[in-house]
Amino acid sequence: MNGDDFEDLNPLRSFFIKGVIVIIAAILCLFLGALFMLGMLSVAYKVPMDGLLKGEAWPGEILEEEAAAASEEPQGDIEQPRKEGSGTEESLMAELDRAVSSIVKRIAPSVVNIKVKITKENIFGDDIQGEGLGSGVIYDSRGYIITNNHVAGEAEELIVTLWDGKEYDAELIGGDKNTDIAIIKIEDGDLKAASFTFIEEVEVGEVVIAVGSPFGLQQTVTRGVISAKGREITISPETLPMVNLIQTDAAINQGNSGGPLVNSDGKVIGINTIILSPSGGSAGIGFAIPSDTVVNIADQIIEFGRARIPFIGVEMADNQTEVAGIYIQEVLEGYPAEEAGIEPGDIITSLDGEAVKSSFDLFAHILKRNVGDIVEIKIFRDNREQIITVQLVEAPITENAEKK
Repeated sequence: MNGDDFEDLNPLRSFFIKGVIVIIAAILCLFLGALFMLGMLSVAYKVPMDGLLKGEAWPGEILEEEAAAASEEPQGDIEQPRKEGSGTEESLMAELDRAVSSIVKRIAPSVVNIKVKITKENIFGDDIQGEGLGSGVIYDSRGYIITNNHVAGEAEELIVTLWDGKEYDAELIGGDKNTDIAIIKIEDGDLKAASFTFIEEVEVGEVVIAVGSPFGLQQTVTRGVISAKGREITISPETLPMVNLIQTDAAINQGNSGGPLVNSDGKVIGINTIILSPSGGSAGIGFAIPSDTVVNIADQIIEFGRARIPFIGVEMADNQTEVAGIYIQEVLEGYPAEEAGIEPGDIITSLDGEAVKSSFDLFAHILKRNVGDIVEIKIFRDNREQIITVQLVEAPITENAEKK
């Protein structure tokens, strides 16, 4: 074999070696790829690699097992279809509607319609017969009904219609133009009295309903909220200011006067009395006399035939000092304030522990009390505070009215 023969064989050997290397590389790539796939399957299905190689659990079988297990698991965490009428389906508005309907069912038997007949004088000085409408609320089972004085106070004839349509002639027991409260009475042994609650137990923003007979439409219900508390309105220079009123946006119209303003517990928190409106119809600003005043004046009228508003005997002026309270300008001779030692220049800061910042505040607190009650008045004098005990007497404005 000569040198030319070796030269002929070298290219063939080189080609063969290269082919073997390529085949080995391909086999190695396939092996590494297989290992990689087994590793991925092992991680994904949480099965050891040797288990996969032995055929203990393959992906198809795992998926079938998981599906079967899932079908057997309890479905507590999965939201179930909502059933009609269930609490989860009902909106807050629906719940509010049901609550209002429930309140109406409780208060409706205690609300009455009142028709009045009065004699008026026309522009020519002639007497003419007139009629009016209003509302009222049954105060107790004896037949006493609370309404507004401007509804019944001057009536010559009163006709009360109950919620079930029964009509009765009513008697005027008494009324008070200063607080606009009047009491009338019917004879019926089967009456449902309303429940009352103190105004301190309700808050601004709470839902309220007004029930009455606007324009003669009996048992009309309107809904709103308490817009504000502690409002004051002066109706006439001949009467005391109306104080501590409840403001509401529940629609109140002519005929609602004397009807109840009721809270979400179905309890009366006030008696609807007046609206502010440029048109005479509801403009979303109505006022109710707070139940504290209503109940106290009602009890006085039932017992004495009239209101007996308490009085301490002072005249007040604007407070120009830095001390919050009511500045006493004059102490009236012969009245409790003088006898207790209150002097001009004193500043009243509280009554029975309740802070007073204006004459309206003081009057509101006094209206909750009765003639003969003893109260503790805190005054500021000579840079120090002191407490003075005062016994309330009847105010001249109601005492003199009785003598007329």
